[in-house]
Amino acid sequence: MKKLLIILAILSPLPAFSMHIMEGFLPAFWSLFWSVVYLPIFILGFRKIKQLLVEKPELKLLLALATAFAFVLSALKLPSVSGSCSHPTGVGLGALLFGPWVMSVIGVLVLLFQVLLLAHGGITTLGANAFSMAFIGPVFTWLIFFLSNKMGLNKKVAVFLAVFVGNMATYVCTSAQLAFAHPDVVNGVTTAFYKFVSIFGLTQIPIAIIEGLLTVVILNLLSDHVPTRFDFLSQYKKRS
Repeated sequence: MKKLLIILAILSPLPAFSMHIMEGFLPAFWSLFWSVVYLPIFILGFRKIKQLLVEKPELKLLLALATAFAFVLSALKLPSVSGSCSHPTGVGLGALLFGPWVMSVIGVLVLLFQVLLLAHGGITTLGANAFSMAFIGPVFTWLIFFLSNKMGLNKKVAVFLAVFVGNMATYVCTSAQLAFAHPDVVNGVTTAFYKFVSIFGLTQIPIAIIEGLLTVVILNLLSDHVPTRFDFLSQYKKRS
C-alpha cells in the first residue's frame, strides 16, 4: 500500500483550465438534455452501490481508493479543444473492480468535487460530463475487459486494452456532445465531430496508453495487498 500512496502523491492535481466541458460552454438545451438523460443512470447506479455496501461492507475502503484514483487522475489537465481539455479519466480502475453502474455514481461525485474544489468544469455541464466520463467510459472499459476474457487474453493485456478503449470512448462521446452543441456553420455536426475528434486524438491517445499501463500497475499492487476473497482481484492474480 505504501507504493500505491507514493504513486497517488506524485499524481496530485495541478492547476488547469477546466474539467472536461467547462461551465457555460453548452447551450441551455443541451445542458438540460444531458442532465435528464443521466438522471435514471445515476438513480440505478445509486441503488447498485447501496446494495454492494450492504452485502460487502468490507469493500468501503477499496471503493474510497477507486474514488480517490479517479479524482486525482481526472484532475491532471492538458488544454485541448476550445472549451474543454484532455486528461486521464481514472474511472477504468473502478469500472473493473465494481462495474460501470457503481462508477456512474462515483464519477458524478468526482466531477462535483472538482467543480466545487478546483473550479474545473461546471454545474450546468455536469450531466454531459458525467454521461461521457462516468457512464460511457466505464461501460466500454467493462465491455472490452469482458470480451478480452472471452478471447482468453492475458489479464494484464485485457486490463490495458479495456482502460485504453474506455478512455478513448469518453473522448469520442465528448466530441459528439460538443459537435451537436456547436455544429460547423457550413457542414454541420459531422464535420464538427471530425474536427473535435482529430484534435482530441493528438493528446488523448498517449494519455490513454499511460492510464492503461498505470491501471495495470495499480491492480498488481492491489492484488498483492487486498484479501483474495474479493472476486475480481482473486481472479486477476490467478490468471495474470
